Amino acid sequence: MSSEVFELILQGKIPAQKVFENEFVFAFKDIHPLANIHILFIHKQKTKDLQEMMTTHPEQIQQIMMAIAHYAREMGLDKSGYRIVSNVGAQAGQSVFYTHIHLLAGEVLGGFGRVKI
Repeated sequence: MSSEVFELILQGKIPAQKVFENEFVFAFKDIHPLANIHILFIHKQKTKDLQEMMTTHPEQIQQIMMAIAHYAREMGLDKSGYRIVSNVGAQAGQSVFYTHIHLLAGEVLGGFGRVKI
């Protein structure tokens, strides 16, 4: 899938169920959830994956992680637990080449075997 889908979501040209937004980060419900709560966090400044973000804009990782922590606290997930995942590259399961972090919660999550996210 093209990275353009996230760009179009940010522009409001594709609808998304927004759950969080600040000046740096936009978060919305995944349209194919893998848990009761499945949220995607994206930075408003595009990079293709965490590796590129770490190399070119490391401050963006902190901004996303702070947004995730804020959202988790607001939703009480900091007490019940949650998982964050980011796939880097097609072989790891990345299908949209725009850096995004999945937050999964709301149920007991299984192990890490061969899982598609």
